Amino acid sequence: MDLSSVTGTGIGGRIRREDVLHAVPASGVVAPVKPRTPLTVSALRGTSVPMSRLRKVVAERAVASMQQTAQLTTVVEVDVTRVAQLRDRVKAAFLQQTGVKLSFMPFFAVAAAEALQAYPVINASVDGDNIVYPASENMSIAVDTERGLLTPVIRDAGNLNIAAFAAAIDDVAVRTRANELKPDELSGGTFTLTNTGSRGALFDTPVVFLPQLAILGTGVVTRRPVVVTSEGQDFIAVRSMVFLALSYDHRIIDGADAARFLTAMKERLEEGDFEGILGI
Repeated sequence: MDLSSVTGTGIGGRIRREDVLHAVPASGVVAPVKPRTPLTVSALRGTSVPMSRLRKVVAERAVASMQQTAQLTTVVEVDVTRVAQLRDRVKAAFLQQTGVKLSFMPFFAVAAAEALQAYPVINASVDGDNIVYPASENMSIAVDTERGLLTPVIRDAGNLNIAAFAAAIDDVAVRTRANELKPDELSGGTFTLTNTGSRGALFDTPVVFLPQLAILGTGVVTRRPVVVTSEGQDFIAVRSMVFLALSYDHRIIDGADAARFLTAMKERLEEGDFEGILGI
């Protein structure tokens, strides 16, 4: 039995014997596994095609980033159970009032924007021998398109609530894929957020987009059994977990800076107190 599908009724969501027994079908018969849908064979096999202009630009910038910076990645694991519970509770009303589906991304974006305000070196850039600390958080959002990866910018991200972020992320994603962005909407970002979990990845080590100094990758949110401590006792409970991976330029950002930023995000998300800024 997959314990992640069992709802625990014990303290802190602890799975009890009764929970497992109740989750077993009365007949005791296990549902058959659905047949696997075979992958479609790509027509590109055995061909050679020229790189698009966008692919050349992406390639050049990725290589320049790796050559001009000292990049490394720090990863933390975050329990987002409270966020998941809030999302499940309000997503129907949220969709009705905003017209946008409520994903985990706006919560990650708000937590990141708040942490950037507290630790502005993550939001900084380099100009010669100077470290430039912007007065606002202009968050680039990585969008996967048929033409390649693009990063439209959400400006003044530190002033947005959950609903505003959800609307902004949906808007730039739709217009990016439709090739409707203005040129200035792709420049001026101070920090990048990329949802590496959108295709099921636990985490990766994203490449920093110059002249920015950092990029945050959010992995897929998974429900799985973890050890939880409550009132001095350890027990196993099914929780919603996610990995956050921050890649950064070690010339300017120390490991301790990255850890402080990620810890601030972790504490904010695990606290899960976003009801007051839902914006609905």
